[in-house]
Amino acid sequence: MEMTFEKLPEAVSQLFDKLEIIEQLLLSKSNTPLPEADQLLTIKQAAAILHLSVPTVYGLVQRKEVPVCKRGNRLYFSHQELTGWIKSGKKKTNSEIEAVADAYISVKKNRRSF
Repeated sequence: MEMTFEKLPEAVSQLFDKLEIIEQLLLSKSNTPLPEADQLLTIKQAAAILHLSVPTVYGLVQRKEVPVCKRGNRLYFSHQELTGWIKSGKKKTNSEIEAVADAYISVKKNRRSF
């Protein structure tokens, strides 16, 4: 497209519209929260998050039941890993158990039909 003096107001208007769109996109991106950096915790902080005593957490570490990092004589716990570990112990509801059982039974019935 060749730019002439007569087309200049239209071109400036298009540039202004595109600039407004870019500004809105940038503002909407700045409103989204950034992922939180993983925080390393001491054993006392981990015990507080887990609502357990420090000796109980030491026992979990010894049995390798809780995610932990060891550097020298110090234990470090990742906040995100602890949260994930807690959530992994979620019990299924009756409806979830029934859905799994129904899926298992339907697969078994389909195998027998061959």
